Amino acid sequence: MNIRSMAMVGSLAAALVVGGSAAAGAASATAARNADRPDRCGRPTAVSVFHDGGVPLLDWRENLEFDGRGTLWVSHVTKNRVEGYAPDGTLKASFPVPGPGGIRRGPDGMMYVNFGVNPLERDGGVMRFDPAAAEPRAEKVFGGTPRINGLAIDSAGNFYLSRELATGILKVRPDGSRDEEWTRKADVFGSNGLEIVGDQLYASVLVNGSSPVVRVPLADPARHTTVTRLSHTVLDGKFLDDLTAFGGDLVVAAFRSGELIKVDPVTGRSCVLVSGLRMPTSVRVPRAFGDHDGRRELFVTEASGRVVTVTLG
Repeated sequence: MNIRSMAMVGSLAAALVVGGSAAAGAASATAARNADRPDRCGRPTAVSVFHDGGVPLLDWRENLEFDGRGTLWVSHVTKNRVEGYAPDGTLKASFPVPGPGGIRRGPDGMMYVNFGVNPLERDGGVMRFDPAAAEPRAEKVFGGTPRINGLAIDSAGNFYLSRELATGILKVRPDGSRDEEWTRKADVFGSNGLEIVGDQLYASVLVNGSSPVVRVPLADPARHTTVTRLSHTVLDGKFLDDLTAFGGDLVVAAFRSGELIKVDPVTGRSCVLVSGLRMPTSVRVPRAFGDHDGRRELFVTEASGRVVTVTLG
């Protein structure tokens, strides 16, 4: 989720009602069977602060990604910058990006970040930077795609961009051209977080009262299906944000409810890993990041400005 969503509460509430009603008719039988409220996972968890926040919402950290070289990169949407952190929490790099959102490592080892997520920016698209540079600088890969949020990149270098208040997950080729046919077939409304697992793209949906998680086959996006629904009613809507693959499951950040929810992508069964977070916006598994254990730890950014670690027992 980005700050634009908070500025459009009225529109969002209306879209939740409409989206929830429309999507209900298209739910798969599996999703219908697994539409129960998530239960607790039963695993002990500990939450610790990796980097403290400032004024909630005004210090909004939107997304994060590990480069596999010892740095955690964080998009700070309200300060218009990308920050790089060492495993001990030390800030080691910071450089300007206008309204940064989803951030991911590409198959070429470069880091890619959406720009223009901040509603004050007129343009939107993807920028690239070298995480190994002494002083990283972001350069534009392509623009012309305003009102985007989440980002995923496949092994061929294609970009997938989510849009909270539009239909269709955008696919952009490595040369910056749009795959309009793919986008038209991936007609999911209100997508937010994106994660590729094998040949499947998983999307969390923000603008839908039933809080669905959707599976989109990369080779056949028209065959997208609902994996699960994590809310019963609009009033229970969780405002799903980013998600990540973790130990064969998916872990989804629920912005409104302050939870991390684990979802089995095969059965749709779900449970709450941890609650009490402060508007979580993104969740990732640490990779080659000091002594942090990717089998037991998750890193989370929040709209509170914090970056926290969740350690599972």
